Amino acid sequence: MSVKKSAKLDLLVRVRYSNPLPPPPCPPKLLDIPTNPMRYARPEFLDAVAGELPLPMIVDAECGMPLDLGHWESLWEDGADDSKINPDPHNLPPLDPKDAFLLADPSSSTFANGHQSGPATPASAPSIGSVTWLRKTEYLSRDNSQRFGVQEVKHVPTAIVDVSRNAQLAAVEASFKACNDDFSLETIRHPNNPRLTAVESYPVLPDADIWANQYDLFRFTERPGDRPNDVEDERLDCAILRPMRTEYDSFLAYYLTKDDSDALDMKQARASLQPYEVPEEQEETIFRFVRDYETVKVEQEVPNEFLLVLNDGDSEQDNDDPFGEHIKPPPREKAAYYKNIERKMLLKKKRQNAYEQYDDKWEVIRVKYAPMSKEEEEERQDALAEVADPMYLFNRDADGESIF
Repeated sequence: MSVKKSAKLDLLVRVRYSNPLPPPPCPPKLLDIPTNPMRYARPEFLDAVAGELPLPMIVDAECGMPLDLGHWESLWEDGADDSKINPDPHNLPPLDPKDAFLLADPSSSTFANGHQSGPATPASAPSIGSVTWLRKTEYLSRDNSQRFGVQEVKHVPTAIVDVSRNAQLAAVEASFKACNDDFSLETIRHPNNPRLTAVESYPVLPDADIWANQYDLFRFTERPGDRPNDVEDERLDCAILRPMRTEYDSFLAYYLTKDDSDALDMKQARASLQPYEVPEEQEETIFRFVRDYETVKVEQEVPNEFLLVLNDGDSEQDNDDPFGEHIKPPPREKAAYYKNIERKMLLKKKRQNAYEQYDDKWEVIRVKYAPMSKEEEEERQDALAEVADPMYLFNRDADGESIF
């Protein structure tokens, strides 16, 4: 019979920690470090002391410097002598000797920022902030050359600029020279991909057909409607967003047609009519309430996004109406027509609250075409004048309002 003897092994581990001593707060007494005592004369040397010491000052409404305006009669009486307020530069009043030092040149002062400067400072003395025992000689010579170069003031002759109307028109015409005379598609390259070349060019013009309209850009956090993303929804092209307001909140009510056929019929009827034309016989389109959306973010100014339409140009045959039912507009030239976007909004589904009271909630909206009122027509013509009237800027004030 064997007996197994268990022995206990003690493992001793000695842990050593690094505990370096911090550097001494003051330089050793036997080490001579040159110190300029003028550094204690800097204004910021006493900032900490000044911040901790409150000044027992009682300042009145005039900040301790009362100004009695009654001493100057020219401020209150017409035709009075204003020589005390506006003295003659050729006949100045005598200067008080106590204020004579205010007219001295600061560069010739003996002290500047707590350091001795001017004639008392030798030319070979190191400048402020330079530490000679930490830098090489070539760096010091480079700094001195740069410093002397900065102090040199070069006289730049002032050019006479012609601001007449003819000169301004000539400058504007010269800015189009690169686009009209020296323009070539072969020389244009993409800024990020040099292999891409330009194929065709379009002049950029404002779109006068839709300039009087206001366009907003709406972004949804989720696709609106009740259909999945892989199913096409024709109703989204003609949805209605109606502003709503409660006692504590404002949001948008979203409406869609019941079927795709109603949306297609509405878009087809709209495409067959001229802008702002009202048909004699029309059927109403019914929109039903879907849900409410709250605005997460609203951008009132959108300077870098536009509606852009590339038009290759219309011919006379494209504008002919064989039946003579409508008056066709003149053909449009080849250009890229743009219209700015007024606002951008990010919409999120609003949580339904059964206890929230609406001012005027509509479940159904019946849409028909209606003629424009006189006020709406004047507002449209006023907005269209920005691109249609050449004298638009001459008839407006600084705020863009008409002066007539």
